[in-house]
Amino acid sequence: MIPCVTEKKLSHLKNLLGEAERITVLAHTHPDGDAIGSATAMCSFLKECMGKSPVCILPDTAPEQLKFIIPDDITFFFADKELHKAQERIAGAELIILIDCNGFSRTEQLAGVCSEASARKILIDHHLNPQQEEFDLVFSTPDVSSASELLFWILRGLHKGDLPQKAREALLAGMTTDTNNFSNSVFPSTFEMASWLIAAGTDRDTILGCIYNSYRENRIRLMGYMQSHEMHITPEGAAYMVMTKEIQDRFGYLEGETEGLVNVPLAIGKVRLSILATESSGTFRISIRSKKGTSAQRMAADFFHGGGHENAAGGKIIIGEDIASPAEAPSHIKSIVKTFFAQ
Repeated sequence: MIPCVTEKKLSHLKNLLGEAERITVLAHTHPDGDAIGSATAMCSFLKECMGKSPVCILPDTAPEQLKFIIPDDITFFFADKELHKAQERIAGAELIILIDCNGFSRTEQLAGVCSEASARKILIDHHLNPQQEEFDLVFSTPDVSSASELLFWILRGLHKGDLPQKAREALLAGMTTDTNNFSNSVFPSTFEMASWLIAAGTDRDTILGCIYNSYRENRIRLMGYMQSHEMHITPEGAAYMVMTKEIQDRFGYLEGETEGLVNVPLAIGKVRLSILATESSGTFRISIRSKKGTSAQRMAADFFHGGGHENAAGGKIIIGEDIASPAEAPSHIKSIVKTFFAQ
């Protein structure tokens, strides 16, 4: 059992879930596999094991290659497509469960209505600095691989029997994507979780095929281009890549298609830290990965308005505040790298 998953908290959670009928599950903006997997698993558990009719709301549409995680029998709203419906559902909820982010600010356009909602609120997260004051009940620890893993242990504590198949599949998919298939942020409990899910009949081979072997041709060509033409390695041992909107348009980029790209430069012996900057509306989204002994979390917090885990973190560059124009992003990152390693 994970230390933050106590019998007292599980009893409180069971009461909150049992008392509520209008339950809304949310995750962070630009949802990744862990956000989608953990949110889906929570909804599947509520539906199959507790007879509830939950709704899942994501601030942005799920990336195409991760939609296989979402079952047809769970109601999903994507706020970038149905903002008014999403806000109405949140405002009318009796219970809100936020998964895979440390506070409502990570839901961006939904943060205000979430904070103002009269519902009871639960946080399930594995990032640093949980915003505990926003919630009635908090399950939070960075000592697990993913929100999907933390939720697995919570559900196992709540329910002694088998978990629904759709919940099992979503949990395994979420954990697999957040660890990059057991490449980072892996704990003994992570392998225990995977072993239990596979022993219960979860088809890992099919999940891996959906995650890693169903990409569009354009995605492979984009990944190759970024590594061949946009990857720069500094004398300090940092690699950085900047994916502008022009590059995105050239390859017909779809959200989520560079998942895993930031990890690739770490295969180079001299590279200690890797940065991927992806131009978005008014910002560059920053993903940072590092080898043991180099803190991605500290770089994200000190230089990119962000945070995360010691070796996997993220943030942003704000155009008009940090840099005057998108063209300045590469030199800005190079300057940050020099300052970071000089500290």
